Amino acid sequence: MSDPAAFESRLEKRSEFLKQPVGHSRQGDFIKCVEQKTDALGKQPVSRGFTKDKIWQQYFAAKDTVYAVIPEEKFDLIWNRAQSCPTFLCALPRREGYEFFVGQWTGTELHFTALINIQTRGEAAASQLILYHYPELKEEKGIVLMTAEMDSTFLNVAEAQCIANQVQLFYATDRKETYGLVETFNLRPNEFKYMSVIAELEQSGLGAELKCAQNQNKT
Repeated sequence: MSDPAAFESRLEKRSEFLKQPVGHSRQGDFIKCVEQKTDALGKQPVSRGFTKDKIWQQYFAAKDTVYAVIPEEKFDLIWNRAQSCPTFLCALPRREGYEFFVGQWTGTELHFTALINIQTRGEAAASQLILYHYPELKEEKGIVLMTAEMDSTFLNVAEAQCIANQVQLFYATDRKETYGLVETFNLRPNEFKYMSVIAELEQSGLGAELKCAQNQNKT
């Protein structure tokens, strides 16, 4: 968007993101599973190889969705930075170029919608991807669990995963230059350069596999 002030105004109007799910939610199912597996974990010998990370991985491995086990230290870094910089821009590789998605934290949920939706619909722009973070196991197990709901008419699992990976790329990085883009977007929007996001994404290699798959589908 060429006018950062206009964009910021539209984003502020949408500060309370729509709460309805964008896809089928498995939150209740997975919470039950985690509780059951955590109880079982305490009763089984460690040698059986049933670790806290596998609780999450085994449950979602066969499901067509996005999920992750985030170490406590990494989540704390992401969370602390999100308090001062709750909004950011991700670049999603498309067959022709890139599409920008705006992410905004609301509690432990991170809502994403395409930039073009905010430009055209403003506060009526619905979330197309929501990342849910569950810190309940953080103190006991040292992990935070993440899963997602997405609007499958706009995104597939690989595309949603690419966006989710960029949260850690930009918020959990040790590189000042990379997190500096987040700070600039939130604190000095007039100085923000959209192409810098694409440059960081390409340098990280996160979008390479997705881009390759899209090119193969095109042929």
